[in-house]
Amino acid sequence: MFAITNPRIEKYLKNLSSEKDPLLLAMERMGHRQDFPIVDRLVGRLLYLLTRLKDPKLVVELGSGFGYSAYWFARALNRGKVILTEHDRENIDRAKKTFMQAGLARRAVFHVGDAVATAKRYKEIDILFIDIDKHQYLQAIKTLLPNLSRDALIIADNTLWYGRVAGKKRDRETQGIREFNAYLFSHNDFFTTIVPLRDGILLAHKIR
Repeated sequence: MFAITNPRIEKYLKNLSSEKDPLLLAMERMGHRQDFPIVDRLVGRLLYLLTRLKDPKLVVELGSGFGYSAYWFARALNRGKVILTEHDRENIDRAKKTFMQAGLARRAVFHVGDAVATAKRYKEIDILFIDIDKHQYLQAIKTLLPNLSRDALIIADNTLWYGRVAGKKRDRETQGIREFNAYLFSHNDFFTTIVPLRDGILLAHKIR
C-alpha cells in the first residue's frame, strides 16, 4: 500500500482548498476523529464541479455514510435531487439533520437499506456515485446500467485502492476493483478515465 499522490502535493492542494462552511467542516472533523471513510475535501470539490457542469436532475449515491459526499452534490445542484442510500440508520439520521441545518433537505431523499436495491427504483440517473463495498462495484454497475440516462456520468471512489490494484494481491476487494475498472474501460458505451486524486476517482461518461 502506498500514497497515490505525493504527500507534499496533497498538502499543497489541501492548503489551496479553503472552506468556510461550518457544517462541512464539522463533518470533516467527525470523519477524521472517528476514522470514518469520507471522500474528503479534494474529491468533494471535484464532485461539486462535475455536478455544476453536468446540471443533473437526478444523482444517486451508492453508500452515503453520514452524507459528506452527498452534501457536495446537494450544494451544487441547480434543479435536481440527490438520493442517499445507507444501511446504517444512525448515519442517515445524521445526514438528514445536517441537510436540514444547511437548508438542503429539499434537494435530497434519504433511504436506509441496500444501496443497489434502492437505486433500482430510480430511472434516468444522470450521475451515479459508487462508494460501497469494493467487491460489489462490478455487480452494481451491471445491475444499474438500464437505469442510467442517455449521457449519464458514473463516478466511483477508491478505484486505485491504495495502490493495491497495481500489485499482486488477490483478495476479494482488490479483485473487485480491478474487474470493475477493466469492465468500464473496455465497455464501448462509456469513455472512462481515472483521476489519481486521493484514492483514485473513476469517471465514466455514457456516450451511446
